[in-house]
Amino acid sequence: MATAIAVRPISKVAAHDFARDLDLTDDELNYLLELTERVKRAPSKFTRALSGKYISLLFEKPSLRTRLTFELAIKQLGGDSVTCEGPVGAREPLKDVARNLDRWVNGIVARTFSQNTIEELAEWSSAPVINALSDMYHPCQALADVFTLREQFGELRGLKLAFVGDGNNVAHSLMLSAARLGMDFAIATPCGYAPNAEIVSQAEGLAALAGTRLEVTSDPAEALAGAHAVYTDVWASMGHEQEADERRERFSAYQVNESLMSLARPDAVFMHCLPAKRGEEVTDEVMESGRSIVFEQAENRLHAQKALLLMMLG
Repeated sequence: MATAIAVRPISKVAAHDFARDLDLTDDELNYLLELTERVKRAPSKFTRALSGKYISLLFEKPSLRTRLTFELAIKQLGGDSVTCEGPVGAREPLKDVARNLDRWVNGIVARTFSQNTIEELAEWSSAPVINALSDMYHPCQALADVFTLREQFGELRGLKLAFVGDGNNVAHSLMLSAARLGMDFAIATPCGYAPNAEIVSQAEGLAALAGTRLEVTSDPAEALAGAHAVYTDVWASMGHEQEADERRERFSAYQVNESLMSLARPDAVFMHCLPAKRGEEVTDEVMESGRSIVFEQAENRLHAQKALLLMMLG
């Protein structure tokens, strides 16, 4: 029978929740990537690590990858999960929801429309809260993405990641993580769709400390010059569906097609957090090309989230 491996918990000086990307210190982020590699390489060694642990999954938004990878991660680590779908805090105050849950479960994973929901759950719950997506951040996706890039290129320092499209939650988390890991990050968005200015300022500070470069532009060609990876996301995320027609027109020049990919390095890979609207932000040709690593990213959600759960609850 496989035996559980002792895993170093998140330091006591660090935040007790993972509500934002920067809740992990630089050392913890690097350790998490190392642990992800161990978990992926030898999953059988961790099958009892969360034995007797129960985790609540709160989902305000529909989900394929996030829900299934968290459910599978918890079960494959020997724990169990209970899932609630629908608005969090609609029937009673969030502070009451949080204080009920922390008496029943060992952790809370929440996928919400608002970052404020994540923050309030974390404020009132004594059980750790993990942000599985909000309007401001998608930190679990970024963890899987940087791990995927490390697998592809061997190391992260010196790489350039270019994001094309909407300056959304995924872009925010990627720029914060890339800067700390020694990567240059460039983002090209149409005017009016740039990333949050406060998060850009944070990322600029991190980039200055790490000696990396952060570019914010409206020119895709400028962003893709020298890029090792080209990343995009849907033009209208959940909650912005009413803007879909307008965004389709504004973002048409930002479609990742073969012509746009040719502006990056010859060995550049294509990335997408999925689901993708083929024919809009990316062509089917690029999605199905040998440069596409989107399904490697999707697989690594499972492994990265296992590592995160081990660090927070193991």
